[in-house]
Amino acid sequence: MTDRAELVALLRRFRTGIVSTIAATGAPQSAIVGIAVGDDLELVFDTLSTTRKFANVTRDPRVAVVMGEGELTVQIEGRANVPTGGELARVQAIYFAAWPDGRERAAWPHITWVRIRPTWIRVSDYAASPPAIEEHAV
Repeated sequence: MTDRAELVALLRRFRTGIVSTIAATGAPQSAIVGIAVGDDLELVFDTLSTTRKFANVTRDPRVAVVMGEGELTVQIEGRANVPTGGELARVQAIYFAAWPDGRERAAWPHITWVRIRPTWIRVSDYAASPPAIEEHAV
């Protein structure tokens, strides 16, 4: 699995992931979120602007994400941001394609969307013999 399209297809197999952010104190904080994956390898999730993860990514955009099932896992490091304007509409379309019920949440007070642009990805398949592990700088 060496090209971007294969990475996108793999990540789209997973509906949720654990997003880890950095608190103001430097402590790690994690949450399970529903994730959508764009064709450009962007990860998108919705959250409330009142959450810890939102405060964390707006202060320090460095994040880590883990997705997977069984013995197939993907570790991702990247940078998060909160799109606005036309970019917000574009990432919402990515999110709504994967999570149609997100349209209902769009009316919630404090709802917002976060985009993660990966900088590093490790795919580990421990069901393979020997285990198959690939790293990608993106």
